[in-house]
Amino acid sequence: MHDDDICRHFYGVKDAYSYGNFDVKALSDRVEEVVSKMANLQRKLESTVLQMEKNKDELDRTSISKSEYKKFLEEEVIKPLYNAHISLRQISLPRVEGVGNTTLKEDPLINLFTIEEIRKYITPKRNRIGKISIYGTERTYNTIGHACVLMKKELEEYMDYDIGSYCKDDWNLAQKLMLNGCDPLPRRRCLTRASKLYQKPYAINESLWRIPDYRNVRWNNYMCRNFDCLSSKNSKRGYFKCTGCFEMDKEKVKWVTNSSLPVDFLITEVFTIKPGEIRIGLDFGVGTGTFAARMREHNVTIITTALNLGAPFNEMIALRGLIPLYITLNHRLPLFDNTMDLIHTTGFLDGWIDLQLMDFILFDWDRILRPGGLLWIDKFFCHRKDLDDYMYMFLQFRYKKHKWVISPKSKMEVYLSALLEKPPRSL
Repeated sequence: MHDDDICRHFYGVKDAYSYGNFDVKALSDRVEEVVSKMANLQRKLESTVLQMEKNKDELDRTSISKSEYKKFLEEEVIKPLYNAHISLRQISLPRVEGVGNTTLKEDPLINLFTIEEIRKYITPKRNRIGKISIYGTERTYNTIGHACVLMKKELEEYMDYDIGSYCKDDWNLAQKLMLNGCDPLPRRRCLTRASKLYQKPYAINESLWRIPDYRNVRWNNYMCRNFDCLSSKNSKRGYFKCTGCFEMDKEKVKWVTNSSLPVDFLITEVFTIKPGEIRIGLDFGVGTGTFAARMREHNVTIITTALNLGAPFNEMIALRGLIPLYITLNHRLPLFDNTMDLIHTTGFLDGWIDLQLMDFILFDWDRILRPGGLLWIDKFFCHRKDLDDYMYMFLQFRYKKHKWVISPKSKMEVYLSALLEKPPRSL
């Protein structure tokens, strides 16, 4: 019988059936993997027997000890046979659902990965005793980013650990996965490492404008080994964005001191536009939390997005007593619709970004910004020839312009700063 005939014979699937509900290639690859392991074991055993036949006379004169024989069986037979056995047991066949118009369904990606911990994570978890959860669902799906399938080797390395033991010091591998679209990452069941010399953080009345204790950071995956090394004067500091943002004397003057550039807005100017209305917000950029620190002095709570791009940005923000949000551009913001009073962005969305990607990001910002909320674009820069394209991206939402300033950055580039108010859109 042909393959389709076999399917119909065993599963009762009609001619119109398609294989869209499960990953045939992944299933085939897993079966091929098991077959290959068994074939390799057979070849190895046959080769050993053939070698013994050739050296029959010599074998008659010598004897193999029990320990040598045991070692041979363990390493050359039992271990590869066990690996093939485990691989075979891990294969998940699609299940039949429905009566009459039957369909085959498979747990998503279940046959793609071989590391058991990944498989356990992505397998849907049925509610106990068949109850419906408070979310109205019968099972819970743990999610991973779709690009994880393109980084199978790295993800399996990340998820290869001893349950309940200490995790490897591999946050940089996790960040690499996130930046390449394997985001969200799966949760892990191992214990996070902390600095062996961890000290009690400074009190909030001094932590905002004081460099934290270097002993509270794990420096293994950075070029520097302390905060002094992160100075803008050090060409080997390991990062290039946000130069000088680990130097408090430079950070203290931001947004509170007039500069020669018209694109530099002051926090006090923003508060005069919406007096008493700015309470919570999001700072989307690259930095050490200085904008959030300044806003905290005005009793405003700001969440600061951060990635550790060559330096401990997340640790620095947290040690200052502020809230870091470890998130990439790939990710939908984990905030509900119409909730933020303010979104501030600087140093991140520059002229390198693809227009369509930027479009998705701006619509996500519009989603979480409340009616009457402010979008503060702080020194966005791009090539002069691209300015019209980027201006359209910001203006398409028809926000009210409170401030809109364009200023030259260099011969070929320009700055754009703007303060825009989201309209009501009451429907």
